[in-house]
Amino acid sequence: QVQLVESGGGLVHPGGSLRLSCAASGFTLDDYAIGWFRQAPGKEREGVSCISTNDYMTYYTDSVKGRFTISRDNAKNTVYLQMNGLKPEDTAVYYCAAGLYLTWDPNEYEYWGQGIQVTVSS
Repeated sequence: QVQLVESGGGLVHPGGSLRLSCAASGFTLDDYAIGWFRQAPGKEREGVSCISTNDYMTYYTDSVKGRFTISRDNAKNTVYLQMNGLKPEDTAVYYCAAGLYLTWDPNEYEYWGQGIQVTVSS
């Protein structure tokens, strides 16, 4: 069964850190570009970061540049999103997705995780 499962979310104070994990089963994650998206209440889903499959190029939306880092561990079939310097505006449900093409368009991603809550609050 093809599945993506996120973990590592939770409640953190402003300035704190979290590391989200996206573990794949039923397929090889290295064959796919991976995107992290988030959706806050009342807002559209937005791309946060993505990583290519062959050359591991990474991209970030402007609001998280310098704070978030995406990486992949092919041996563990897992992609990570290290989030430092978290702000209240980072509060959202975070999703990982796998697709054949590296893009910010969520419609181009084939597999999605169930989402995990990240709350940044004092």
